[in-house]
Amino acid sequence: MSNSIAIDGPAGAGKSTIAKMVSKRLGFIYVDTGAMYRAMALYLLRENTDKNDAAAISDKCQNADITIKHENGEQVVYLNGENVNGLIRTEEVGNMASASSVNGDVRKKLVELQQKLAAETDVVMDGRDIGTVVLPDSKCKVYLTASSMVRAKRRYKELIAKGQECDLEKIEQDIIERDNRDMTREISPLKKADDAVEVDSSNMTIEEVAETIIELYNKSI
Repeated sequence: MSNSIAIDGPAGAGKSTIAKMVSKRLGFIYVDTGAMYRAMALYLLRENTDKNDAAAISDKCQNADITIKHENGEQVVYLNGENVNGLIRTEEVGNMASASSVNGDVRKKLVELQQKLAAETDVVMDGRDIGTVVLPDSKCKVYLTASSMVRAKRRYKELIAKGQECDLEKIEQDIIERDNRDMTREISPLKKADDAVEVDSSNMTIEEVAETIIELYNKSI
């Protein structure tokens, strides 16, 4: 019987950073659901699918097999048996992923693949609907959040470090709008699962958040 930790929460709460750290400490596989959507987008591009043709996307997505493995300490995304790590971070793939991820059939297919992965191995998965849709039976569910201003400041620091000019107030406004979109969308909206434990990382270090989640996991088993 495999074990899982489901981490949900709004954009900028630090889900991926924390999930990677927790998975490393526990020796679990970190399932980057975003990378799986990108691998699906790559498949659709290779099939010359028009990103505006919902019927074609629904049809073609059924033939993609996507999984994640850990090899030599790094996460490797496989698309129909091929390592596509070096191919899924392009702008073109990102645009297709953005368009195709709202397709109900794409989401359904990827949820099936994510559930298959979780049934076969110990995983830490993060996203918007992991505890509610993907792993509803997980014994350890966390809703990781932080105030919109804290999340905006984190994003601001990232952008400044990259040498980009940005406006803190605008970033916070974008985050608030994105939260609203994520929480009100029709398919798999962002919401805290009834049995999830809320962890507010506003005044916590990354280390403290990781420790908190590992403690919750240890209690759950």
